[in-house]
Amino acid sequence: MGSEPNREGDFRWMGEALGLAARGEGRTSPNPAVGAVVVDARGAPAGRGWHERAGAPHAEVLALREAGERSRGGTLYVTLEPCAHYGRTPPCAPAVAEAGVARVVAAVEDPDPRVSGAGLRLLREAGLRVEVGLRAREAVRLNEPFFVWAKEGRPFVTLKVAASLDGRIATRGGESRWITGELARAWAHGFRAKVDAILVGVETVLKDDPLLTARPEGGEGKPLIRVVLDSRLRTPPGARILPPDRGVVTIIATTPEAPREREELLRKAGAEILRLGPGGETRVPLVPLLLALGERGVRHLLVEGGGRVHGAFLREGLAHKVLYFLAPLLIGDEGAPGAVAGGRAPRLGEAPRLIEVRHERIGDDLLIEGYLKPPVWAAYGDG
Repeated sequence: MGSEPNREGDFRWMGEALGLAARGEGRTSPNPAVGAVVVDARGAPAGRGWHERAGAPHAEVLALREAGERSRGGTLYVTLEPCAHYGRTPPCAPAVAEAGVARVVAAVEDPDPRVSGAGLRLLREAGLRVEVGLRAREAVRLNEPFFVWAKEGRPFVTLKVAASLDGRIATRGGESRWITGELARAWAHGFRAKVDAILVGVETVLKDDPLLTARPEGGEGKPLIRVVLDSRLRTPPGARILPPDRGVVTIIATTPEAPREREELLRKAGAEILRLGPGGETRVPLVPLLLALGERGVRHLLVEGGGRVHGAFLREGLAHKVLYFLAPLLIGDEGAPGAVAGGRAPRLGEAPRLIEVRHERIGDDLLIEGYLKPPVWAAYGDG
């Protein structure tokens, strides 16, 4: 019977649920990406679903809806514990209990304190057989920012760098377009489409006047929350990041000492001004900023420099991951800005070293990807 444990079948169906969940990656925040498969009592697939976007029906509901009466006596495979609280949609756990499935296999418990075992407990109390932990590491890795937010209360932070072989991110005069090739830039826009917000320093705004949007190849640009570190409010009111992008704000994070007249100009231009830290600060404090972003639903923050900004995140141990693009050119100028400034590691043993490193060639460029601290998924097994 399909509701009876079958290790090989369980592994396969959970793999399909994980593949479905990945379809929603980058579009469901602040919710996690979830996939579900219903297998009927004879062991045949009866329904599939994935969470497509925040506010849309959850994966379990869609899979059960497609399966209909074939759910009865079957098994539901789901990549995350069914929720048990009301949000923008009703809770899923009661719907699962009422659908008539005999067994639920969940990859991992939901880390959200509003759920955190409550959904699984409801299902067990309703008489369903519940198993947790199958392919858990893959499920957590898929929703890494969500799990980090639940643990730390602030976003998962990725630093992204595009540099020459000698570590320069621009020429002495500030020219940086383009260090990497077209394929690497397209990859970067695809990655932007998976995050919630993008952060730069005011120097980047002054030199490059970027849009800071996600423009994946063949897809519509995804609106991102844009964040600028600007301790003195030097951002020009005419900067391209300021006009609201389909209702998504641009946040200029600053200090209490920043000029009030500049704040008024930037607010009129469409910016949201966020003053952080006690009086006398000369730099925007990063921890309060990250906590503020976490409270407003940002689960994944992409930091795109420049060097001083990267150095600040590294110095305070606030970055989780690095994406470092190496382009096959040599700028060869000591006066050109570097990828990281102010990291202050007096000895090699104190320098941040990446772990879980992988390499990928993208066009003529090399992507080096790794973590600065043990990834949250490393603590989970595969069940």
